[in-house]
Amino acid sequence: MKQHGLLKKLGLVMASVLVFSSMTLGVAAEETSGYDMDYYSQLKGKDVTINVYNWGEYISNGDDDSLDINALFEELTGIRINYTQFDTNESLYAKLKSGGTTYDVIFPSDYMVSRMIDEDMLEPLDFENIPNFQYISEKFKNPSYDPENLYSVPYTWGTVGLIYNYDMLGFDPDSWDIMWDENYAKQILQFSNSRDAFAIALLRLGYSINTEDKLELDQAAQMLKEEKPMVQAYVMDQIFDKMQGNEAAIAPYYAGDAINMMAVNDSLRFVIPKEGTNLFFDAVCIPKHKEDTEESRLRKLASEMYINFLNEPDIAAANIEYIQYSTPNDAALALLDEETRNNPIAYPSDEVLENTEVYVNLSEDTNLYLDQLWTQIMSAEAGYNYWSMPLFLLGALALSVFITIWKKNRRRRRDRFDYEISNF
Repeated sequence: MKQHGLLKKLGLVMASVLVFSSMTLGVAAEETSGYDMDYYSQLKGKDVTINVYNWGEYISNGDDDSLDINALFEELTGIRINYTQFDTNESLYAKLKSGGTTYDVIFPSDYMVSRMIDEDMLEPLDFENIPNFQYISEKFKNPSYDPENLYSVPYTWGTVGLIYNYDMLGFDPDSWDIMWDENYAKQILQFSNSRDAFAIALLRLGYSINTEDKLELDQAAQMLKEEKPMVQAYVMDQIFDKMQGNEAAIAPYYAGDAINMMAVNDSLRFVIPKEGTNLFFDAVCIPKHKEDTEESRLRKLASEMYINFLNEPDIAAANIEYIQYSTPNDAALALLDEETRNNPIAYPSDEVLENTEVYVNLSEDTNLYLDQLWTQIMSAEAGYNYWSMPLFLLGALALSVFITIWKKNRRRRRDRFDYEISNF
């Protein structure tokens, strides 16, 4: 990953001096300002812990001289953070639905926010406790997935594209077709989540990524089955090791992560295919609490405080410089260097954005149908057709019978034949 040197850019001096260990925070101890200490000290001494559930590699954590955001928040507020990670929206949804674990802050993508709103799984936010919402760009407020902006604060945005190893390919691809090119069999990675994988197949077919037409979904499923023998692995966070380590040549993934991988491996490049792609938004939300208790009210306030902290301009800028996704926070964007603001991967042109489509929440029937199709794809054996299995088993049985009979006959006619088993 890139070396960040983040706090040099912040230029803020704090009224109350906070001294943090450089080993704890990943930065040199220094004075900062601009934080409302009356606000952030509300829950000190209250013994509050919040469970934060985020994507992998999706917050500045102290690595590579970056800011350790969670550690700084804990020191500033006295609120403890129990931080865990998920790898797909679907696994996040399943975990919340199971009810086995209580989370206080989650980071779902656009269509999953919409689905959770429809299923009454999210708490309305008290924006009096999130004053830094003022820094969110107007174009990212009241989004289609949360039209009244009651349940979410945008965290990042970006596009999906092709990450490829130019040295391994020898040319620059411009189409999703390359993910079905037999010349690169077992050098291709594919998403391990259904929504993104189906979107690629649907775009290749010329269909909307939000189609609910079963015939179109069936065609996309068939295309993904045809691709399976060529896929080396279905991945999410595993993509980093594979692409950075030259273990694969082609993969679809998110633009922000592509920037990080390209910083490690000079052979990697990124392109938005000509068929178009998904424009996505990730947001911060609070799951619905089962009971209205004093403890749950304190945790909700702590969660809103955490969301607010993520949108302090200097904190948001430090975070974006580390994870390399695109920020919806105007004040944070202004703190980024010119090279970052002008990066066409992170901040693509209007022309590129015109050829994108945002996910919407699909109907329950379609979501169930997609789950069924994805299960079929994942359970399918790569490299042979289903109809060939009975013939294979019959052939294996016949061979076994043949060998048994031959061995008996061989013992009877040892004096006449002297065959080696290798002849058979």
